[in-house]
Amino acid sequence: MNEFPCLIRTSTVGGEARFALGDPLVDSYLAFVAGRCRPNTLRAVAHDLKTFFTVVDKDPVEVVAADVFDFVADQRGDRSVVRISDGESGLSARTIARRLSSVSGFYAYLVARGDTPVASSPVPRGLSTRRRGGRRTQVPLVRVPRTLPKILAPAEVTALLGALRTDRDRAMVYAMVLGGLRRCEVLGLRLGDVQVPERSLFIAEGKGGHQRVIPISNTFFASVGDYLHHERPRGCETDRVFVTLKGLNRGKPMTADGVDKILQAARARAGLEKATCHQLRHTCLTRLREAGVQLEAVQAQAGHVSIESTRIYLHLTDDWLAGEYRRATERIDADAATELVAMQAMNR
Repeated sequence: MNEFPCLIRTSTVGGEARFALGDPLVDSYLAFVAGRCRPNTLRAVAHDLKTFFTVVDKDPVEVVAADVFDFVADQRGDRSVVRISDGESGLSARTIARRLSSVSGFYAYLVARGDTPVASSPVPRGLSTRRRGGRRTQVPLVRVPRTLPKILAPAEVTALLGALRTDRDRAMVYAMVLGGLRRCEVLGLRLGDVQVPERSLFIAEGKGGHQRVIPISNTFFASVGDYLHHERPRGCETDRVFVTLKGLNRGKPMTADGVDKILQAARARAGLEKATCHQLRHTCLTRLREAGVQLEAVQAQAGHVSIESTRIYLHLTDDWLAGEYRRATERIDADAATELVAMQAMNR
């Protein structure tokens, strides 16, 4: 346990990256995760478990519920100092909840194996509380606030696009702000996925391994066409659409860090406070809903497995809510006026 946890990156026989922490049980779980999840998920789970066992300095089979509560308290940090933006201290509730989910998944795996001393998970499913009527319910260990994602105004999108320096960068931004793609989906695009005749994109590497075909504006195809004809290095060995244009990695696939640095620099040049990849995606899906696109169609465009994930776009825009409210009140007022006329006629 002296050297555990120490997150190391190794390679399988097939050359795919995997992660290890030096403990046989943890490493077997990470190998299990690697076989059923995307690389980003594996990376996040490995980091979460490393963080947990750094704070809870115990053998995995010796962890008890009290250690989990101590971990939550540690992640919360100094409660006397809170952020003005959300009233929280330490890490965000969403990050802590995700880390608890990773730890819970690890112990569920140990219980399912049946060949370890762990007979039940030390991670409590929640705190039992009594509600009105004597009914008992579970309260989550960490309350995650339901906040609305930030979106960009049309003028901010225009400013961001004007601050980008290459057709490649504009094509990547258009994929997110016009197609609603996630950053990983943009980076995962291959040349054969760009279906020009159909004006659509085949998303082969969606979240959770789900695939879909989505339509996208001609503006994207014009931009990506200019990039492919004038900027993409000749003789690239990769069929990924977006590659590095300069430096030692010229011709190699773009990375997530590379995209973030491009947006960060463009954001600074445009004088914008916000403009992340996910905000561009949220902006696209919000505008589609504003334009009257059915929620099920927005769900398909976004690649959401559950429509519950899409329902947030019902509430992202004041214009949509105001319009729905006005239409409802107009119907209510019309019904009330009809009833009033009918009552006056009866009293004559």
